[in-house]
Amino acid sequence: MKSYHADKRGYYGDFGGAFIPEMLYPNCEDLRQNYLNIMEEPSFKEEFHQLLRDYVGRPTPLYFAKRLSEKYNTKIYLKREDLCHTGAHKVNNTIGQILMAKKLGKNRIIAETGAGQHGVATATVCALMGIECIVYMGEIDIARQAPNVARMKMLGAEVRPATSGSKTLKDATNEAIRDWINNPVDTHYIIGSVVGPHPYPDMVARFQSVISEEIKTQLQEKEGRENPDYVVACVGGGSNAAGAYYHYLDNPEVGIIAVEAAGKGIHSGESAATSALGKVGIIHGSKTLLMQTQDGQITEPYSISAGLDYPGVGPMHAHLYASGRGEFISITDDDAMKAGLELCKLEGIIPAIETSHALAIFEDRKFNPDDVVVVNLSGRGDKDLQNYIDYFKL
Repeated sequence: MKSYHADKRGYYGDFGGAFIPEMLYPNCEDLRQNYLNIMEEPSFKEEFHQLLRDYVGRPTPLYFAKRLSEKYNTKIYLKREDLCHTGAHKVNNTIGQILMAKKLGKNRIIAETGAGQHGVATATVCALMGIECIVYMGEIDIARQAPNVARMKMLGAEVRPATSGSKTLKDATNEAIRDWINNPVDTHYIIGSVVGPHPYPDMVARFQSVISEEIKTQLQEKEGRENPDYVVACVGGGSNAAGAYYHYLDNPEVGIIAVEAAGKGIHSGESAATSALGKVGIIHGSKTLLMQTQDGQITEPYSISAGLDYPGVGPMHAHLYASGRGEFISITDDDAMKAGLELCKLEGIIPAIETSHALAIFEDRKFNPDDVVVVNLSGRGDKDLQNYIDYFKL
């Protein structure tokens, strides 16, 4: 049977692998040889699940959005990752990776962040474990996500600005990789999404798979079945989506819908719709779909959402797109912002703008009245209040 999970070499179909400079080989190889064994250790599992329960607040609720469902004439459930400690799904992965780093004997952590949620989640677990933390963040993102920068500093992390290129997530990632090359022995790089060289996409997806694991149990209670008809998630790099899809990847009965940021329009020149615009390329150590010019230079992505403006997509998602297993929908800034405000007014939940993209599909994508559609509500909107204020002139 065809599988949509990573194979032993870290490939999802034609996508994935580890395309890295020789100086990073020992770091990635150390991780690759050990990550699965460490994750299977009973003591590791016990500590991971105990922290998810007592510190993160899992399981997160699966909430039936009654008024939203009535409006769109289908059954919409929201997986409330916004209720995790730190306000997003990112912490599932950082808890896993900090425990992994400790097992590997690392005492310094670096991370990259776009919207700041991964940076906050990394700073949080470093504070929890008493480990030094450096977060790289694009200068533009530092300006537009000021509350998260303050949080990271309060948690004891050093925030280093990336001042090259577009001064956003891709540039922060470049800086973090440079740091890792210079500090190979004592440093673990906590990548925030299902991107980067193998084994990161698979490892991060496994840590995030707690999301779909819980959806199965919760749907069984609420609907008498484990499988929804559709799972919907926004995709930048794609870790919240990978977690929501994980246990359904090889189940053809469950439709997978990935929602990308079309920015000011797919062909406006200001977009981050990788599936629509991307060609096969290599970014940050992984072969995937990538927005690039004719001669292979990376195109600057744009989205009103700081967490979705990445020029590539994780190799799992590239494969879901190329194989036709996933349905990819691109949503503009305007439609995402309207959908975010609609959730506030109908359900009393202020979503992250990333999540608002996923919620925006219901305007055009029709579902049957008895379809069960689970939307992964990946984060809460506190960090985006200034964007909402500016956009709606509140």
